[in-house]
Amino acid sequence: MSRTGKRPIAIPTGTEVSVQNHELIVKGKNGTLKRAMHPNVAIDVEGGNVTVSPKGSSRLARALWGTYAAHVRNMVAGVNTPFTKKLQIEGIGFKAELAGKTLKMALGYSHPVIINIPEGLTAVVEKNMITVTGADKDAVGQFAASVRNLRKPEPYKGKGIRYEGEVIRMKQGKKAAGA
Repeated sequence: MSRTGKRPIAIPTGTEVSVQNHELIVKGKNGTLKRAMHPNVAIDVEGGNVTVSPKGSSRLARALWGTYAAHVRNMVAGVNTPFTKKLQIEGIGFKAELAGKTLKMALGYSHPVIINIPEGLTAVVEKNMITVTGADKDAVGQFAASVRNLRKPEPYKGKGIRYEGEVIRMKQGKKAAGA
């Protein structure tokens, strides 16, 4: 039994949750989120609560029960307060700038790296920090991970793009030859 799936999800005021044509729709002050429902999971909206339950007792239905409960919780939370990920750029000559809906970065390559910001997300660049915000937790995390993947922090000098607060285990470099 899923511990997170058993708990009902409270709907805050100003938030609408509905199920239409095998699709979950959550509307709030920060936007609208939609997610396709799996046929092995039932989502019921009753009063001010949303309940998620498995259809049947198959292993897949029980596995998706808690997963979809977490998705619904994240959707309800995201349309009320946006999710945020902060990325820190470290390295000499490494920088980022925002040009409309594109993020242009100099990461030590011979060419600038240009990434389009997905719909529904906003990015803010301040000195060496990139802040990604949006209502969809999955989209925020995926975009932040794709930006970090462009230049992962390396363990010798610590250069690269890392999450704020991420600790990189530093390795010792070459030792000087003993005379």
